[in-house]
Amino acid sequence: MNLDPRRLLVLRAIAQSGGLAPAARVLGHTRSAVSQQLASLEREVGLPLVDRSGPRLELTSAGRLLAATGDRISQELASAIEQLGTANQQVMRGPVAIGATSWVLARLAVPALRLLARRHPGVEPRFVETGLSDGLRQLRLGELDVLVISDDRDTVVPLPPSVRARVLSEDEYRVVVPAGWTVPADAAELSGRPWISAPAPSARGRAFARFASAHGIVPSVEHLADHVIVVRALLAGQVGAAILPAYLAAQLEQVTVTGLPVTGRLIARTLYRTGHDTAAAARVAVDALQQAALDDAEAATDAGHAKKDIIVRRLHDPTDRCARPLETVAPTGTDQP
Repeated sequence: MNLDPRRLLVLRAIAQSGGLAPAARVLGHTRSAVSQQLASLEREVGLPLVDRSGPRLELTSAGRLLAATGDRISQELASAIEQLGTANQQVMRGPVAIGATSWVLARLAVPALRLLARRHPGVEPRFVETGLSDGLRQLRLGELDVLVISDDRDTVVPLPPSVRARVLSEDEYRVVVPAGWTVPADAAELSGRPWISAPAPSARGRAFARFASAHGIVPSVEHLADHVIVVRALLAGQVGAAILPAYLAAQLEQVTVTGLPVTGRLIARTLYRTGHDTAAAARVAVDALQQAALDDAEAATDAGHAKKDIIVRRLHDPTDRCARPLETVAPTGTDQP
């Protein structure tokens, strides 16, 4: 015998309300639907569950037994809902570890902390300065709950298991040369010249490798510099050419931003763990980072730091084909080059 627990809940409503019509009102069903559920349940058990001979519908002994079972099911469901709510509150009061580069931390950490304190005072955020490789390892091991990375949309970093991503910002690439250099007419003219690149796993390193391969560029020397302060100093010192996000390139002095095309786009991605005790706290931390990035972009526009308008639009993560794109900004200036 297979009993449908939903029909036991219908029988419980009939027992408590005293009839089919009152039970229908309580359940939000039609009287006919309640009657059909009762008839199906009687066929399942092979016994009459209500006595229809009198002026008022009454439950038989079998009906009272099953109605009591339905009552226990209802209580268990209510308890489960209460426990889930309690568990969610406990998670929202727990710690959440957020990893990011120094460039991102300098721009977003303080405003994100303030947002979390105001919206979710029980969440205990902890920021950790980390690079791409170490950050991904810490995320896989559960040492971090959230990680902000700079990535290249054409060669995006695969997500670890039980991790999702949200695009924080997106920007185009630009080829930048020191102000004292002759502006190159084409990419080939930059072969045999010094370049300021970045470590191969980084987004900017991947973009340079793609650009160099497409145009046959062989640097006379390839300097590796990952931090924006170092890149800025090397460009100011006329050390070499570089590929940078357009937002950053437009803010630099003593450089020429060329019109040479560079394929791909630089994206800032917020990676966060799911399916764990800290999942809810991680999601609200991601929301805070998103809002902090938007506020930072608006502040940059108001201060005139952005040479072009910062566009707020919907962006999607390359690894999440089915999810609804999220509203974000492009560019925000939060990306490390």
